[in-house]
Amino acid sequence: MDSLLMEPLPRSASPELAPVPALFGTKMPAFFQHTLGKAITGVGVGLHTGARIQLTLVPAPAHHGIVFQRTDLPDAAALPARYNNIIDTRLSTVLGEATNPTNRIATIEHLMAALQGCGIDNALVQVDGPEIPVFDGSAADFVFLIDCAGRQTQDAPRQYLEVLRPVRVEQNGAYAELRPAPVKNLHLSFDIDFPECVIGKQAYALEVTPTTFRQELARNRTFTLRQEIEALHKAGLARGGSLDNAIVVDGNQILNPAGLRCPDEFIRHKMMDAVGDLYLAGNPIRARFYGHCSGHGLNNQLLRSLFANPAAWRLVPPKVATSRPAA
Repeated sequence: MDSLLMEPLPRSASPELAPVPALFGTKMPAFFQHTLGKAITGVGVGLHTGARIQLTLVPAPAHHGIVFQRTDLPDAAALPARYNNIIDTRLSTVLGEATNPTNRIATIEHLMAALQGCGIDNALVQVDGPEIPVFDGSAADFVFLIDCAGRQTQDAPRQYLEVLRPVRVEQNGAYAELRPAPVKNLHLSFDIDFPECVIGKQAYALEVTPTTFRQELARNRTFTLRQEIEALHKAGLARGGSLDNAIVVDGNQILNPAGLRCPDEFIRHKMMDAVGDLYLAGNPIRARFYGHCSGHGLNNQLLRSLFANPAAWRLVPPKVATSRPAA
């Protein structure tokens, strides 16, 4: 097992977003499932607890899926990374056990996005605290860990979740939607609208592949508004937050000395969050996703609505051509 003490990545003042380099290439056979080549450990700070957190990614057999385990709670049940095991979405995506409120793991979305973006189907995620380390606030360090562990092709076909009927959820003017489409990968179209002029209106569209995830999404950091920080601190939250792991917006200013990694880092981070949230379907999704000002809550509601209708989806192997959108 390898162990890496993760330090914040150097912040770049360049307007161009540098892609996360691929240590072992990004082309993987889409037909087969993949796990990690070996176990690997990283150590970082929890965004909300401020505590030192150890994270270990462990290879898992075919059809295992992504499963989380609290190592500091010996009797705690393992937590499959599925939409119906999400117990809170107010500040992050929180995985938990309904009958044991202590057994919960917060801020899983960046790691889930990295696992999806790197094509990892099966892994055991061991963590010795109530949240995943925030690292630099993006998915880049998780991608680095996965690259250091390597990827192992497994002797089992990969299954994709194909959306057959449109599904949409709305709340307070925001919405999230999945539409059928004859595509091989998840396609995202997203827009946001913030009153803070430094964020403002932003829109972005992307087909998610291992290459585009690294180049377009992985290095975009989480962000918060300065006026919200005091309330978070009073609630005992964001104890590990800093300018090294989050963008802080104050009106029309970015408080981070090096500024943004790219001009539209905000919308790209929201899209990266959506990749992680949607991987809680348990399989890579083949569909078009449309999001307007949506977040973790709507993303999770969208999956719950999708799975509530058995006629709206099916699992298919890669060789099965996707269907045309339903009329």
